Amino acid sequence: MKALVNKFIGTLVIVFSVGVASAQGDAKVDVKIDANQILVGDQVRYFIEAQHNAMQSRLQWATIPDTFNKLEVVERGKIDTVKQGDIVTYKQRLLITGFDSGVFVIPSFVFPVIPNNGTAYTVQADSFPLLVQTVAVDTTQPFKGIKEIMPVKSTWLDYIWYIIGALVFLILLAVIIIYFVKNKKVEAPVVAPPPPKESLQEQALRMLAALERKQLWQGGQVKEYYVELTDILRGYIEARFNTPAMELTTDDMLESARLNREMNRHAELLGTILYTADLAKFAKAQPLPHEHTNAMELAIKFVHETKPAETPQQS
Repeated sequence: MKALVNKFIGTLVIVFSVGVASAQGDAKVDVKIDANQILVGDQVRYFIEAQHNAMQSRLQWATIPDTFNKLEVVERGKIDTVKQGDIVTYKQRLLITGFDSGVFVIPSFVFPVIPNNGTAYTVQADSFPLLVQTVAVDTTQPFKGIKEIMPVKSTWLDYIWYIIGALVFLILLAVIIIYFVKNKKVEAPVVAPPPPKESLQEQALRMLAALERKQLWQGGQVKEYYVELTDILRGYIEARFNTPAMELTTDDMLESARLNREMNRHAELLGTILYTADLAKFAKAQPLPHEHTNAMELAIKFVHETKPAETPQQS
C-alpha cells in the first residue's frame, strides 16, 4: 500500500516539475529543476534564468533564503550575465536538498522590476513540488551484528622505507647546519631608503585596489562594499578639492561638484556611483554584478581624470 502511495505522489511531482516561466512588461523569468524526486540527503539542481531590456528597466535579483519548507540551499552558483544588444540575461544554479521525507514545495521567488518610465512591477515563476524519499529497508531480513576489529600482524620491515627516509633527512639536515655554521658571515645592516611620499591619487588608487581584492560583494557583503567604496571616494574628494565631502548628502555632494570648475564635468559619473551605493546601503536593494564592477571602474576613472597637472620645476 505504501509503495502505491509513493508512486502516486511521484506521478503528481512529475506532472508539475517541468520548467515554467513568468513574464510581464519587458522582463521574464524561467525556472526548472533536473529531478522531481530524490532520496533524503541527495541534491536537486534548480536553474533560474531572468531576462529584461536594460534600456527600459532595471531588474533586481530575488531574495532566496538558505532554508524554506524543510528544504535547504547547500550551494549557490554565481550569477552569470549575458548581454545581446539591449537584452540582458542572468543565470544562476542552486543545489537544494532535504533531510525529511515527504512532498515539499520549492516556492515561487519574486523578482522586482523598476522601469525607467512607469510603475514598478514584479515577475515570478510558479513553485515546484519535490518528493523526498527514505531508503527502503527490507524488514523481513534478520539483523546482522557488527564484526569485531581484526588485528593485522606487522613487523619492523613494514616500516623500513619510513626508517630509511628519516635517516636520510637527518643526515641532510646535519650537513646543511654544518655548512651554514662554517660559512656564516657577519654582514653590515642594510638601511633601506625611505619610501617616496605617496600622492593623493596613488593613495586613493591603492585603497580602491585593496577593496577590490577583498571581494566583498562576491561574498554577499554588498552594503559593506559600497560603504568602503564611497568612504574612499569622499575622502579623496575632501582632500583633493578642499570640500567637506564626508559630511555631505549625495544630493549636496553632487550640487557641490556641479559648482566646482574642475569637478563639473564629472558630476554625472559621481551621481552614478553615489546613487547606486545609496540603493545598496539604505534601500536594501541588491544591485546586479555588473553594477558593482561598474561603480569600481567609474571611481578609478574619476581619480585618474582629476589628477592635478604637474608644474615643471625651475632649475
